[in-house]
Amino acid sequence: MAETAIALALTPAGVPPLRTHQARALAALDTVWDADRRRAWVVLPPGAGKTRVGLETITAALGAGTATHVVVLAPNTAIQAQWVAAAAAHRLSAGTSRDLAATVTCLTYQSLAVFDADAEVADDPDETPRTERGSLLDRLHRNGAELVENMRSASGLLLVLDECHHLLEVWGRLLGELLHTVEDARVLGLTATPPDAMNREQAALVDELFGEVAFRAGVPAVVKEGHLAPFAELAWLTTPTAHETEWLAAEATRFTELTTYLTDPTFGSLSFLEWINARFVEPVPQTRSWAEVVKAEPDLAHAALRMSHAGLLAAPEGARLNEQHRRAPDADDWVALLGDWMTKHVTRSDDARDRDVVEKVRRALPAVGYVWTRRGIRRGRSPVDRVLARSHAKTTAAVEIVAHELSLLGARTRMLVLCDHERASSTLPTGLQGVLDQQSGSAYAALEALVADPTTATLGPLMVTGSTVAGHPDTLAALAAHAEEIDPRLAGKLQVEGEGPVATLTGAWSSRHWVAPVTSFFESGHCQVLVGTRGLLGEGWDARRISGLIDLTTATTLTAVVQTRGRALRTDPTWDEKVAVNWSVVCVSETHPKGGNDWDRLVRKHEGFHGVDDDGDIVDGVGHIDAAFSPYAPPPVAAFDDINARMRARASQRDEIRSCWEVGQPYRDQIAPTLRVHSTTQVAQVEPATGTVIRLDLVPPPVTMSRSGVTVVDASLAPGPLLGARDAAAAGLGAVGVLAGSGAPLIGWYALAGVGPLVAGAGVWAAADNARREYLAGWVAEHVALAAAVPSVGRVAAAVADALCAAGLTAAGSGAVVVEVHPGGEHRCRLEGAPAEAELFAAALDDALAPMGTPRYVMSRYTMTSPLASARAPRTRRGALKALRHAPPDTTAWHQVPAVLGVNGGRAAAFANAWRRWVGDGDLLFTGSAEGAGVLAAQQGSDPFDATTVMRRHWV
Repeated sequence: MAETAIALALTPAGVPPLRTHQARALAALDTVWDADRRRAWVVLPPGAGKTRVGLETITAALGAGTATHVVVLAPNTAIQAQWVAAAAAHRLSAGTSRDLAATVTCLTYQSLAVFDADAEVADDPDETPRTERGSLLDRLHRNGAELVENMRSASGLLLVLDECHHLLEVWGRLLGELLHTVEDARVLGLTATPPDAMNREQAALVDELFGEVAFRAGVPAVVKEGHLAPFAELAWLTTPTAHETEWLAAEATRFTELTTYLTDPTFGSLSFLEWINARFVEPVPQTRSWAEVVKAEPDLAHAALRMSHAGLLAAPEGARLNEQHRRAPDADDWVALLGDWMTKHVTRSDDARDRDVVEKVRRALPAVGYVWTRRGIRRGRSPVDRVLARSHAKTTAAVEIVAHELSLLGARTRMLVLCDHERASSTLPTGLQGVLDQQSGSAYAALEALVADPTTATLGPLMVTGSTVAGHPDTLAALAAHAEEIDPRLAGKLQVEGEGPVATLTGAWSSRHWVAPVTSFFESGHCQVLVGTRGLLGEGWDARRISGLIDLTTATTLTAVVQTRGRALRTDPTWDEKVAVNWSVVCVSETHPKGGNDWDRLVRKHEGFHGVDDDGDIVDGVGHIDAAFSPYAPPPVAAFDDINARMRARASQRDEIRSCWEVGQPYRDQIAPTLRVHSTTQVAQVEPATGTVIRLDLVPPPVTMSRSGVTVVDASLAPGPLLGARDAAAAGLGAVGVLAGSGAPLIGWYALAGVGPLVAGAGVWAAADNARREYLAGWVAEHVALAAAVPSVGRVAAAVADALCAAGLTAAGSGAVVVEVHPGGEHRCRLEGAPAEAELFAAALDDALAPMGTPRYVMSRYTMTSPLASARAPRTRRGALKALRHAPPDTTAWHQVPAVLGVNGGRAAAFANAWRRWVGDGDLLFTGSAEGAGVLAAQQGSDPFDATTVMRRHWV
């Protein structure tokens, strides 16, 4: 803790106190340095104050003498300038010269490798970014060798790598070589990219450069602490323009012709549908189980199930159609199965009909972005994806969104529109000339549209990139005056160039100089909508008054998503109640089989990124945008107007969004996989009022069904006391009892008998006796029905949790299960504890609620389908209990034991014990036995719960 204490002691007056996560990060770093580790890595979301953590580390190291030279590397000039300014605010000597003359030298990664940040994303979504080409030596700046030598010779070097996720994309190997040459240097990596967002290669590189993460915190945690603004993620859905749609329809014709051929039983020597039937239906379960098929060929198996859902294929025995299967097969499904047919049958045939198949497939595949080669089908470049990604309709939507935000926020409106590139640099493919404008989808096109619209033009739109500042001439003139006021050295050196509604501001400045005055101009309200590129403004750039973001980029990595959203999440010192609204614009076409590509991009953007949904749950995936959104297919185009109306309405509900985040409330900062269950058998049992959520108390059932009758689990359970008629008359009360467990008085005997008050005598005794019998018979029937009912989701969840705990797979059992019932009857189930255990529980519960597949073990449940028949109604409480115990079941329901609990007999026995406690008596059978195989054959495909399940990842 010594270095942190030094840093805090040296912190200048006026610098705000450390935030919660900054202090925790510095404490974690002290532990690393005290252990004499030389490298450390801190993960904090944008806006959480990574720069402050870096500066405190620098101040501490200089003060303690553990560092004499500091080099900070940042991804772009905007962030570089911010580091210089922040270091100066901490009274540190900071410079930008490669000679390391200043105590703190702030440089960009381009100082080592030539790289254009605005070119980080290619014009074509399918094109490999130019920065990934060439060798490491090719990327070395001509002055890079001098910089490396200066760093190597500097004693006591502290190297701070800001936004170090860039090392994974561009400069990693080069920096790895550099670090080997300065092994004695202390290295601090700062990033917003969580480790679980990395692939295997990236994780290996990070481990080599930094080792384990010293400290991490996610976006929701910092929002909860109040250091980031509450926010909502929204989507604006649009369709291509009429001209683009016409082109897409023409392109789709070839593939439509191919699918028509594929469903023709005479196409080829063995038709396509016959082939997939022989591959995925007929062998199951005689040759192999469906589980084995999925394990061996998951992509093909899932594609086959979507074919089944569309009625093109019979359902394989033991297969279960989950959320991802309940949609029509898309082009990728057709192509995957087509490739299997082509490589394993068609190309091995000498039949002339199969040669014709090859030719027709060759001509059709490019329409959906695939090509046929001698080695099979492979992905090619898809002009369709470019049309969707750069559709002019998305630019039009951005203008509509800005206008809507203006209507909501007025003078507080500060919108950032992010694009991939300033101007398209590559020539349009021949097939797209006349379909797309050359600059469609660019930042320049967005600026032109905003300036041309009468409403948004009043906001003084500006475009700022790594090479250009552009806008309306009047806006640029005001910006020039503002810049000269901030920096008098610019006086007379800036000129507005160009005629027409859009011009540029040129002069003796570069992005290193213009980002600060443009930001000040924007925050002061002279410009209320700023268009920029992800390379310059998509990360690190700090403008605290941004009210919302419009994402027009194609980047889908979690790194890019966290960074872009981070621009809007900073708190606004002038607006304590700020709530940021981030919009993604999505273009979908139903006229082309690949028309959902842009939707797929939206899905990938939100995988692992957590936001608050309408119910106040913090979840990842597109479900937090709208509960109706599926990660597997876009909504129908006919629903777009209604969806956009819902989005506009939610954007206006900023107070409700803030309330949902519950800022300041306790949290655990953990990811809890949650199973959401829709079941027709459960809705009637617990139905919360509109807008409320019920958290169930899980207790074992008071009665369960056994082989011989109903077992009374709750020993205190018995019919309420009934007073005799004579006693009641003497007491002047009428026959009064108490319903068991309810505390409510039983209606007087005369009401039960359907007669008015009678005088004591034979009639009273007869009426009282009939009333008693009727009540006791009803009590017995009620509890038989309770024992025979389909078990609740909560009790099945408790049984699964206790079984996992008893099997040693989780630390906690049913006591850690949370079951919430939401309006409409949806049950949300999770296990509180370690994320890995919670994920195991959710998967096992999903398995337990699924239709009968091909499990290794099955568990029975006794039930009764016919009304209880009794020759004589009970006359006493003891008789009622006896009748209950001798109410035998008349049928048996079977349920599969979850796969993880069916691995061996011990685990299966643990499930059986938990099942008997929470659900009821039953028999455990191994399906490999003769009896078990018979049960499986008879029950396969049965669905006792009639449940639809969806897995979501909640943050708690």
